[in-house]
Amino acid sequence: MNSIKKERLPQLDIFRALAILGVLHVHATSFAAGEQALQSPYYVWINGVNIFFRFGTPCFIFLSSFVLFYNYYGRPVTRGLMLNFYRRRLTYILLPYLLASIGYHLMVLYINGQLLDDPLTNLSSFMYALITGSAYTHLYFVFISIQFYLVFPLILQLMQKSKTMVTWAIPVGLIIQWAFVFLNKYQLQLVDKASYAPTYMAYYMMGAYLAIHFDKIKPWLERSFKEWSNKQTGETFVLWGSWLAAAFIQIHLWYQGRHFGHWVNSLWYELLWNAHSMLSALVLLHATFLIYRTASRGVNAFMTRLGEISFGVYLLHPLILVLYRRFRYNIPLDSLAYVLFVHGGLIVALGVSWVVVQISFRRIRWSWIAFGSVPRSLAPQPKQEPEAVLTLDNSHGKA
Repeated sequence: MNSIKKERLPQLDIFRALAILGVLHVHATSFAAGEQALQSPYYVWINGVNIFFRFGTPCFIFLSSFVLFYNYYGRPVTRGLMLNFYRRRLTYILLPYLLASIGYHLMVLYINGQLLDDPLTNLSSFMYALITGSAYTHLYFVFISIQFYLVFPLILQLMQKSKTMVTWAIPVGLIIQWAFVFLNKYQLQLVDKASYAPTYMAYYMMGAYLAIHFDKIKPWLERSFKEWSNKQTGETFVLWGSWLAAAFIQIHLWYQGRHFGHWVNSLWYELLWNAHSMLSALVLLHATFLIYRTASRGVNAFMTRLGEISFGVYLLHPLILVLYRRFRYNIPLDSLAYVLFVHGGLIVALGVSWVVVQISFRRIRWSWIAFGSVPRSLAPQPKQEPEAVLTLDNSHGKA
């Protein structure tokens, strides 16, 4: 088995940036699209933004799988490898998740006037929220990731041992995902279906498949439009066209349901979301390499940094939105000012989260407990004497 260390893909930080922007758009517009602005003359826009950007979580699941299989597929699964794998997840995922769950649970108790209720009742509700990822609306994503971490060694070994399993990875993922959809619709009827890993199995398996076959798709991602074959050009236009079509059909159905109460069978929403999200993962992967190759240095630096701190931004931004929404005061819901206020929430949530996370990474050595792994470019550097710096520069070139 080939265990050569894989080439680092800096483009994936841009993918993370695009995915977190999707999440921020959805969360910034969620209250307006789902409840507050249903009768606004601008509701077409608010609903469109809210539904179009729903690819965020599935794309993060896809990317997580892609990165894991890209790095681990060619390596033998040993006890030491898996111990290190879980140690890192415990340190940089579970600890921030625990801290965020505590903070958001206390915030919800305070808002609901329950903070001083029976301590045992509050503790019990917290423990349930912790083990179900429901301490706050966005934490289900971390809960899903933990579920996938638990089964990752098994899936990895299955794919290492069976080329057939690799070949059929995406169909298997779709079968598992849709079996869960039907089981939940007609039997389980779980309200929080989105908190369970089978809901995202197709994205996870697609990430694994593309990571294993990355050498085959890499030329398409790295070449310019002029270098594509006619087949690649046609397939790319079909991909982007299908993505836009799935998105706009989904937007239309949700608008008819939310605004007029004209709902259709829930399986249609499931199908369109599934198609749009899977196509989004492919489109974002393509866009990521395009941006990295053609955008200015400033744009690449901006997107790369956002990708590096995306987990911290993900954990923190709902708190910023809660605080921001307290300042709506008397803005009429049917006014353009309200639409601008909604989008202002996105900018404020992104900006404040970014500043807090970046400063924490630069100045606080224990910030990883709250926001996950510290990017190398932001890690606090120990103070060095000028002579030591000079020696380092002379030994290894530019620092």
